[in-house]
Amino acid sequence: MQSQQIRSTFIDFFTDRGHEHVRSSPLVPDDPTLLLANAGMNQFKPYYLGETPPPFPRAVSVQKCARTSDIENVGRTARHGTFFEMLGNFSFGDYFKSETIAYAYELVTKGYGLDPERLWATVYLDDDESIRMWERVGIPAERVQRLGKEDNFWSMGVPGPCGPNSELYYDRGPAFGPEGGPAVNDERYMEIWNLVFMQFGRGEGEGKTDYPILGELPMKGIDTGMGLERLAVILQDVENVCQTDLLAPTLHTVQELAGRGYPGSGAEKVSFQVVTEHARAMAFLIADGVMPSNEGRGYILRRLMRRAVRHGRLLGVEGPLLPAVTGSVIANLGTAWPELVEHAHLIEQVTHAEEESFGRTLRQGAKLLDAAVRRAKEQDAGTLSGETAFELHDTFGFPVELTLEAAHDAGLDVDEDRFAALLTAQQQRAKSGGKAKTAAALRRQEAYRDLVARHGRTDFLGYERLSAESTVLALLDEGEPVAAAGAGRQVELVLAATPFYAEGGGQVGDTGVLRTAGGAVLEITDTRRGLPGFHVHTARVTEGEIRAGEAAEAVVDARRRAAVARSHSATHVLHAVVRELLGNHAAQHGSLVDDGRLRFDFVHFSALSAGQLGELEARVNERLLADPEVRVWYADRAEAEQAGALALFGEKYEETVRIVDIGDFSRELCGGTHVTHGSQVGGLRIAGESSVGSNLRRIEAWTGHEALLSADRERTLLRELSGLLGARPEDAAEALRKRLDLLANAQADVERMRSAELAALAGTLAEKAEAMPGGMLVATRVDGVDAQELRRLASTVAQRLASGVGVVVLGTPHEGKALLASAVGSRLREQGIEAREVLAEAAAAIGGGAGGKGALASAGGRHVEKLGDALSLARASAAGVLSRSAR
Repeated sequence: MQSQQIRSTFIDFFTDRGHEHVRSSPLVPDDPTLLLANAGMNQFKPYYLGETPPPFPRAVSVQKCARTSDIENVGRTARHGTFFEMLGNFSFGDYFKSETIAYAYELVTKGYGLDPERLWATVYLDDDESIRMWERVGIPAERVQRLGKEDNFWSMGVPGPCGPNSELYYDRGPAFGPEGGPAVNDERYMEIWNLVFMQFGRGEGEGKTDYPILGELPMKGIDTGMGLERLAVILQDVENVCQTDLLAPTLHTVQELAGRGYPGSGAEKVSFQVVTEHARAMAFLIADGVMPSNEGRGYILRRLMRRAVRHGRLLGVEGPLLPAVTGSVIANLGTAWPELVEHAHLIEQVTHAEEESFGRTLRQGAKLLDAAVRRAKEQDAGTLSGETAFELHDTFGFPVELTLEAAHDAGLDVDEDRFAALLTAQQQRAKSGGKAKTAAALRRQEAYRDLVARHGRTDFLGYERLSAESTVLALLDEGEPVAAAGAGRQVELVLAATPFYAEGGGQVGDTGVLRTAGGAVLEITDTRRGLPGFHVHTARVTEGEIRAGEAAEAVVDARRRAAVARSHSATHVLHAVVRELLGNHAAQHGSLVDDGRLRFDFVHFSALSAGQLGELEARVNERLLADPEVRVWYADRAEAEQAGALALFGEKYEETVRIVDIGDFSRELCGGTHVTHGSQVGGLRIAGESSVGSNLRRIEAWTGHEALLSADRERTLLRELSGLLGARPEDAAEALRKRLDLLANAQADVERMRSAELAALAGTLAEKAEAMPGGMLVATRVDGVDAQELRRLASTVAQRLASGVGVVVLGTPHEGKALLASAVGSRLREQGIEAREVLAEAAAAIGGGAGGKGALASAGGRHVEKLGDALSLARASAAGVLSRSAR
């Protein structure tokens, strides 16, 4: 059975049984606790937590998922992957254990035709009920095993719903390992379906098992997940996921690039499978808007790409790899997942650019590694330090496996224990820093959930009005409810109805004033969404005392709201023109819509020229001045997409969406506030364009009144410059260019004169060189030179000493510091003598350290009064070097 039929069989089975088919959410979830969607239940989490009432009692989905927690197992087992499709059915207070187990058994035996005699199950230790139900449908008790909390008790990893789970396994046969069931061998007995019975609440705690289980939930739920890949391995009777129809074409592409067949075992087989599996994950991540970077989900993508490239190099693939393998993924899976085809050009561009970048990293890292290996061998160390391996890994992104390989080839060990300790310490620092933030966020989330359960969602009135009568439902301080707050105190407040727009879609939250019936006045400094549809206002009490339950009048800052609306409409127009000018790949990848300014991030592979920026600005203003109508309408998600409305990266949308049209050239899903006609924006002026990451550009611009003020500032500056240059404004640039040319010529003349002076001084110093046993020596103080000139002078004098056998040491006071420079002749360098060793003691005398390598070194310190002593020490050291070279 091919993968498309596996999907359709699953969906049809559950839709026939009253389940709503919900399509996959993007890999980038609307959830601050997750970097990437890692389970089918992620998008239903608000229903299980009681944040949002479920619109249907039961659902079925095929969810895109990404996990890298066990990335090292990818390629080494039949079942591990960094990307997978999770087939799941869900119940929100509807059916429970008996129906779930019956559905699962019926589907795998009748729908997929699996042999009932090869099915096994596991249950939580004391879950006798599930054992009886498995027996009832056809799996005898001897093929049901009890496992502990780590294996068969599920939670989200944070306080919330949890419960026992039962897993369904398939016996692949003795060729895959010994008998004894899943408790003995999980390669032979492959888990295919996890059935989670969410019936309890979880308390605070860490890890998979260290947390208390609280009482039963008022609404029990079902969350199941069956991996498409694992089921395909079984139904297509292959050894591992790379041989299924999901990935076999990509595996074939890797074989073509490597110029050889797929081996049956060994390290090469692992490399084939890593490249193949990672290619699919890369393509889907990029298609869902993730760009490679050094943090967060972008780092996960970069790690996958670099790991694939490294394994490709191990297979001997030196040319472009990633565009070819991700291209095969698009060709193979694009029908099932159209977003791959839609973003094919972007995937090709990003993978190509990242592979080139990593190639430069490898070359740079190789140079640094070669130098470290050479130093270790010169010092007869025998071991490359863990610090060196960690620096290469952490700072330069150089894979530690390549460090181990290069060290081994050079006959060196690597202090792997020290490397592991440094890596663990770094991970723990990152984890502990994140924990504190997560704990605070969780406290607030719990408070918000409680308020939503008691009061429901916020009634948002801000599209129609800028002031409203309301009621203060609650006051919060650091997530804790408080009854009242006096002057000077900052609190979060929740209103029954509000005209304040909550931050979202790039648009900043509204600010304004709240006045209570009891006489309190509060300054609203921000508004955001605590939960979907639930507005939380940050406020400072400026007068009186506010109490929960009071009536209040909420008034939005109208001037600021209007300025923000101008920026938001300008952003939509800018997005349309960027795509028109650069191509559809240049999609919005984040934005900031603020009072009089905007920041717009988009995907592109090079900087925009001044000409492109000028054309972009001109086209945007041309569109705005044409005064297009701004129209807002609502539709269901499918209708909006069919009408060509753009959904933006990182945004989560309900099934009924709000669409904003600007003229006939911009149509986007958007919940923000806008002007009613384009000309009300008042114009846009681009302030600059820059890079904010790999293949990610940023445009910053002024809008409305700020655009006019920006023009005024530039006009004032031009007027001042024109006055200083004695030229008309239109001639200022040419006048400045002529002045700069004159200045450059004058500086060149000064440089030539200075070079002549230094050359003459070098000749004088060389003539005064002392003859010492082993060569010539110059050790003296010079005045009136800076650090760069001192080094240059020392090098020139050394070159002029006879036969390249000589040492030069010069010192000077400069800007409150004592400076030293040393140089050795070419013959001494051939003997392995370094200039830096001449300055070691002298540098310490002036309170510094010697730096440099080879024929030239320098030092600096604050003890100017010790300069004479330092020169004496350096002279003695130089004499010793010459004497040693004579022997």
